[in-house]
Amino acid sequence: MQIPFHSSERASLGVEWELQLVDRETGELTSGATEILAEITPEGLAEHPKAKHELLQSTVEVITGICATVAEAKADLAGTLAEVVAAADRRGLDLMCAGSHPYTRWDTQEISPKERYAELVERMQWPARRLQIFGVHVHVGVRSPDKAMPIVNALLQYVPHFLALSASSPFWSGCDTGLASVRTKVFEGMPTAGLPYQLTDWAGFEEYMGTLVAAGAIESVREVWWDVRPHPDFGTVELRICDGLPTLDEIGAVAALAQCLVEQLDTQLDRGYTLPTPAGWIVRENKWRAVRYGLDAQIVVDEQGTVAPVREALAELVEELLPTARKLDCEAELLDVRRVLAVGGSYQRQRAVAAAHDGDLHPVVDSLVAELRDGLPTPDDGVGEPR
Repeated sequence: MQIPFHSSERASLGVEWELQLVDRETGELTSGATEILAEITPEGLAEHPKAKHELLQSTVEVITGICATVAEAKADLAGTLAEVVAAADRRGLDLMCAGSHPYTRWDTQEISPKERYAELVERMQWPARRLQIFGVHVHVGVRSPDKAMPIVNALLQYVPHFLALSASSPFWSGCDTGLASVRTKVFEGMPTAGLPYQLTDWAGFEEYMGTLVAAGAIESVREVWWDVRPHPDFGTVELRICDGLPTLDEIGAVAALAQCLVEQLDTQLDRGYTLPTPAGWIVRENKWRAVRYGLDAQIVVDEQGTVAPVREALAELVEELLPTARKLDCEAELLDVRRVLAVGGSYQRQRAVAAAHDGDLHPVVDSLVAELRDGLPTPDDGVGEPR
């Protein structure tokens, strides 16, 4: 099976952000995407160019165009967000983002009226019905299919970094799961989600996808939802590992990290280096540690079982990538990784709000709505007041 790779400009950037619609009074996830998207779609177009349906009617996904810098991507998202916020406000709805909703039950949600979503639910049943989860996906342009799989494989060593930094789903259906990212475990219930197979080259990727299509497991490459994957139509490497991020500040930090890493790996390939492919057991173990402990994870750094704090690994990675960030004009956004480390990840901030209100999760929703509006809090900000 031949899969054309539509090469992109090197280190070009695209971001997808899945937003939750919540009732202003109850904080519950509430349907409204169809009406909102119909209102904001320009006349004469079948759909909005930068705001889309997702699986649930309580979700709107906003996406960027092809951007050169992280600042451009953030501005692009902010423009579309403003349209969605205004239309939601007229319906008594607020917007927020996290990997999961703190207390809404998944079985209360309506599926979006799209044929492909109905087919997905019919085929997958319960694992698809409970996908009340929200993420951020970052695309970085790659000029050649020959580079795509080596870069995907090399990026696997950074799965715990991205996941720990973005973890924002400690709660599920009103319960504290004890995890930093329950979204990750829910999504792994889908048969083609999770860590990618470490295929050596583009021919191997084509063979693997061809086998799945021939076997009837999938209809197209779009149905393989790996944590890191090549996207042939866009000509990118796509990082899908991140939980939903509450603020544009955090989106900028993750996007800068992704853009700089892909650019660095691309440069190493140009210089004739062979990119590292981490051992599969280490990747799997480190992903679990980030799921469970978030920024407090101790990750495995070599095949002898040596461990190190993921916080230190992130700080060192930022320092290593600063020259690349200056070249890509995203130094300020990359340094926002340090801000997240200082103020705490979203899963930690949510738990702090819940603890301050005797376990009541309604103020957690309030705090997430406020963060989307106001940006990343500072370390000395207080937690929100109850409803």
